[in-house]
Amino acid sequence: MADAAALHTHVPSPKGDWTTIGLVGSAHASSHFFQLVIPSLFVPLGSAFGLDFAELGLLMTVFFVVSGLGQVASGFIVDRIGPRPVLWFGMAGFVVSALILSAAGGYATLLLAAVVGGIGNAVFHPADFSILNHRVAPNRLGHAFSAHNLTGTLGWALSPLFVVSMSQWLGWRSAALGVAVIMAVVLVLLVLGRSALFVHGTRAQSKADMHSQPTDRLSATLGKLLASPALWGAFLFFVCATIALSAVQNYTIPLMGDVYGMTGVAAGTALSGYMAGQILGMLAGGFLVNAHPKTEVVVFMSLLAAAVVFALLAAGWVPLVLAALALALAGFFAGLSAPSRDMLVRKVTPRKSIGSVYGLVYAGLDVGSAAGPLVFGLLLDAGLRSGPWLGAALAFVVAALLATQIGRASRDPTAGHYATN
Repeated sequence: MADAAALHTHVPSPKGDWTTIGLVGSAHASSHFFQLVIPSLFVPLGSAFGLDFAELGLLMTVFFVVSGLGQVASGFIVDRIGPRPVLWFGMAGFVVSALILSAAGGYATLLLAAVVGGIGNAVFHPADFSILNHRVAPNRLGHAFSAHNLTGTLGWALSPLFVVSMSQWLGWRSAALGVAVIMAVVLVLLVLGRSALFVHGTRAQSKADMHSQPTDRLSATLGKLLASPALWGAFLFFVCATIALSAVQNYTIPLMGDVYGMTGVAAGTALSGYMAGQILGMLAGGFLVNAHPKTEVVVFMSLLAAAVVFALLAAGWVPLVLAALALALAGFFAGLSAPSRDMLVRKVTPRKSIGSVYGLVYAGLDVGSAAGPLVFGLLLDAGLRSGPWLGAALAFVVAALLATQIGRASRDPTAGHYATN
C-alpha cells in the first residue's frame, strides 16, 4: 500500500530522478558486467576443460539465446506486474549463475551456468526502461538514457579487468565467486532502494481486459506490436549493432595478440580502452539527444565512423603504437550513438506497452550476441584472423542504414507513437 500511495503522489524531481537513475544504472552495470564474465575466462576455461573457440563461443550463444527468448517474455511480465520484482529476479539469477560457474566440473555445468545467467540477463532492458520512462521527468530522459548506457558500458569495462586479474591471482573459480558477491551486493542495494523503483503494471486497467483471457490479451498485444515495421526495423538494428559489439567483446583480446602482437594484459587493457571510449561517447551523446531533433542522423554518422575504424584495424593498417587508441576511438563513435538510439526507439513506442516493446526490440541484442560469438569463433578456427573486426564493420554499416528507416517511421503521424499515446 505504501508503494502504491507513493506512486500516486510521485512528482518527478531532480533528486528523486537521479536516485532512480542511479539504482537502475547499478543494475544495468551488473548486467553488462556479467555478460563478459565467461568471455573473460575463455583462456582458463579452455585450458581446464580442453575447449576450442567454437565450444567457448557456444556458451555465449546459449547465454544470449536464453536471454533473448526470456527478454520477450519478461517485457510482457513487466507490463503486467511492474518492473521492480522482475529486476530483483534477474539479479538473483546472476548470483546463482556465478555460483554454478565457480563449481563447474565440466562443459555441461558451464552450459548450465550460461542458461541461468541468460535467464537473469533477460529482464534488464524491459524493466530498466519501464522504470526510467515512467519515473523520470521528460526533460531529464536524454541524460537518463545516457547514464543508462554509460553504466552498462562501465560494467563491460570493469568486467575483464576484475575477472582476468582475479583469475590470474586466485584462479578462475575464485573469480567466479567474486562475481557472485558483487551481484549479491547490488541486489541488496536494489531492495533497499525499492521505493525509487516502483511502477504499477500498465496492462490491467480496462474492463475489456478484465473480461478477456490473459492469453487473448497477450496475443492481441503481441500481434499489434509485430505488425509495426518501425519496431521490426529497431529489432534488426539491435541485431546488427550487437553482432558488431560481440566481435569486439569476445575476440578483441586474441585479435590484438594475433594481428598486432600484444600481450594478454595489453590486449585486455585495449579492450577496456574501447569501453572507456564508449563511456565518453555516451556522455557526449546525452547532450546531442536534445540538441539534434533527428536522432537517426547522429546514429547514422557515428556508426559509419566506427565501421571505418574497424575496417582499418582488420586490414592491419593501423600502426601498433596507435592500435589501442584506434580501438578507443571506435568505442567513442559507437557510444555517441547510444542515447540517440534509445530516444529513437522511444519515439515509436506506445506508452502502455513500454515493457513489451523494449522486450521485443532489445531481444535483438540477444540475437546478435548469440550469433556473433559462434560465427566469429568458427571464422577464427578456420584461419580468418581478422574476421570478427571485418564483421563488426559490416554490421555497423547495416545498423546505420536501418537507423535512417526507423527515423522516417518515427515521423509518421499514423504510427501511434509514444508521444501521442
